[in-house]
Amino acid sequence: MKESPDTKKLEAMLRSSKLSSSGFMGTDNRAVGEIIDTDLAVLSELGYTPQELAKRMQQITDAATEALGNWAKIGDSHEAMIIEVKGRIPCPWPHAGNFAKRVTILRDIETKSQIKWSDLNIHLIAEHDFFEGKNSEFRIEPADLVKALY
Repeated sequence: MKESPDTKKLEAMLRSSKLSSSGFMGTDNRAVGEIIDTDLAVLSELGYTPQELAKRMQQITDAATEALGNWAKIGDSHEAMIIEVKGRIPCPWPHAGNFAKRVTILRDIETKSQIKWSDLNIHLIAEHDFFEGKNSEFRIEPADLVKALY
């Protein structure tokens, strides 16, 4: 199937751009649509939607924000902390959206395993079903995210 000019432009923006020096695609050579379809299939098998995950991610981010740089208790088995840096980052999709450069770290209290996401990740998952490409700095494996959140 032939890609539209808009899709080609989006692909170029996601691969490496002025928005993110490392890009949103990592070393993934697949088309953005294929990445999205693959991740949606994983979520479908697990019984979750990207919007459900993004909503839970936002709830955790909000709870961690209130802890002011300290670990916030999240349920019985997790804790979360926010790391903020100055500035904002726009969504690479062609629409308005500008997000704080803030990272939420969710950690399992017992195992110390952790998963991280940015405010932009929450938006990309909720609005674009996009978890980023393999080996990108903020790639979130959907199955790992489900395991951490639930």
